[in-house]
Parts: sequence; C-alpha cells; structure tokens
Amino acid sequence: MSAIAGPIHPTAIVDASAQLHPSVEVGAYSVIGANVQIGEGTVIGAHAVLKGPMRIGKHNRIYSFTAVGEVSQDKTARSDDATSVEIGDGNTIREFVTIQRGTLKDTGVTRIGDDNWIMNYVHIAHDCVIGSHGVFANQSTLAGHVTIEDHVVLGGGTLIAQHIRLGAHCFTAGGAGVTRDVPPFFIVQGNPAGPRGINIEGIRRRGFSAEDLTDIKHAYRILFLSDVPAAEARIELAELAKTSMQVRRISEFVESSKRLIQK
Repeated sequence: MSAIAGPIHPTAIVDASAQLHPSVEVGAYSVIGANVQIGEGTVIGAHAVLKGPMRIGKHNRIYSFTAVGEVSQDKTARSDDATSVEIGDGNTIREFVTIQRGTLKDTGVTRIGDDNWIMNYVHIAHDCVIGSHGVFANQSTLAGHVTIEDHVVLGGGTLIAQHIRLGAHCFTAGGAGVTRDVPPFFIVQGNPAGPRGINIEGIRRRGFSAEDLTDIKHAYRILFLSDVPAAEARIELAELAKTSMQVRRISEFVESSKRLIQK
C-alpha cells in the first residue's frame, strides 16, 4: 500500500498517513482521515467521511454520505482514545450509514465481517461485533456491545438494545424491538420482540437438510410451545442436542445467554 492511491477525485481530502491500495476509488468531497487503511478494489462514494484508526478490507462498496469511524456517542468516549473500527471484505454499506469506534469499556474495537449488506440509515454503535453474510434493512439501529452472528437478517427499523446477542441464521421482523438474546434459526417480532417461529426460508436457502429443519422445529417447540418450566425445557433441549449438530448450536447459545427471549 501507499499513501497515494489511483482514482481519487481532486476534491477529496486524504490524510498523508492514510494507506490506500492503488486500486481504491474515492468520490468527490470525501474525507479520509489519519490512520485509515483501505484494501484492494474498495470504492468510496462522494461525501463519505472515514476517520481512523480504521482498517477496511478488499472489495467493499461504501456509498455517499456515510460516516465511519467517528468517536462513539457514549458519554465517556474521547476522540483521542485508542479505539478503532475493523471492516472485512465484500461489504456493501449504503447511504447515511453510521458506524462508530469502540470504547475503552470493552475491547475498543467495532468489528464487521465479510459480505454484509447494510442498507440506508443503519446505525452500528460502539463495540458491536458483526459476523458475515448479514442483511440489515433500512434504519436498523444497534446499540453498543451488540453481537450478531453470521447470516442474520434484520427487518427494517429493527431496534436492538445494548449487550444483546443474535444467533446465526435468525431473523427479526420489521420494527422489532429486541431486548433479549435471540437463538440461532429463530424469528422474532414485536416490541418487545418475542418468538414467532423459525427462519424456514433462510434455512432452506443455505443448504440445511430436511432432517436439520425437523430438529430445529423440535427445538423451537421445546423452548417456546411446551408447557414445561424453562429449566426442564433446557434439559430436554440438551438431550436432543446429543444427536443434532444444529440443536447443539441452539442449546449452547441458550445455556450461555443471560437474557433469553421469553415465550
């Protein structure tokens, strides 16, 4: 990498310490701040603002009017804190998205994986950890310290409280207010969000077997449709997990959760 890349619009401002691969494109009036690293093939639209320390991987598309790497809105955060943003490869980040740096209260890093589709006006707050292959629809809002695993879909206007976890392949309906952890494969809806079934379409699209689907349905019935107390349901789920890899993922998530969604 070098501090000077190829197709940078003459009105863009790129700090001398920024490291851009020669193939990076930067649109008109964008600002690339100090200690920003951008990998091969990434395209930055017009009027975007990227502030370091930050590392962005390869082949991302960051559209106009995004603000990435700004200091957190946490009242304790300071602009000179040793915190950062890390973004992987192949992400699409649409107009007016805001992604903020970590804080010293946590790891200090806000992380985003690969191949995520992040739509207009999404807000990703400090210390969030985002997996890969997610879809975050317009105006989804993540508070601080949220963890989202792979292949998660957030419906438009989803609101996620701080310190919440969303398991892989889960789905939130539009306008959901998520205040408790959501296990893998499940759908939540409402405000506050509650369980509304399993993500059948997502499971089928991603190549899971019919047997996997049956097992996941069984796990959902144990947790949310049976009349047994929660402690007994967890024991029954753990027994089913002995013969099903996918149920094991659900069971391990449930056991580690401190605030699981309720029936």
